[in-house]
Amino acid sequence: MTTSRSSSRTTTFTHPQRKTTPMCQHQPPCPSADSTDREAAHPVAHHPEQGWSLLCNGVLLFEDTGELLPDGQVIAPHRPDGTNRVATTV
Repeated sequence: MTTSRSSSRTTTFTHPQRKTTPMCQHQPPCPSADSTDREAAHPVAHHPEQGWSLLCNGVLLFEDTGELLPDGQVIAPHRPDGTNRVATTV
């Protein structure tokens, strides 16, 4: 709350709390952002040219498998081990 005083009058400015509405309208609902399978949620915005997708649970998923959760938490990329090996056939 911010208060401003002038000579004979006091004005009070309040900042309304932000209300978040869930983006997921799927039935059954997609996994929440704090769920271990959060990446299974449906994309609502997909920008492969920029390397990211926004999922309906609010997770920002990057092509390197890193994530940014709605609360600001960063999840480091988690590609499977062994991706630097090349398989060949004989």
